[in-house]
Amino acid sequence: MAKKDKKAGKKDSQLILRLSKEDRDAFVELCKELDTSAAREIRHFIRKFLKENGKR
Repeated sequence: MAKKDKKAGKKDSQLILRLSKEDRDAFVELCKELDTSAAREIRHFIRKFLKENGKR
């Protein structure tokens, strides 16, 4: 069986970062309260940062 093509727009890379457990927990909890995910908010930040700095 042939390999299926990757889905359009599928994320295929990771960014690992280190931060304090307190900051991580507070961020994740706030995201839950705002009905969003930590990953979604970080992706949003990265896209906005790139756009504001002329990289997209």
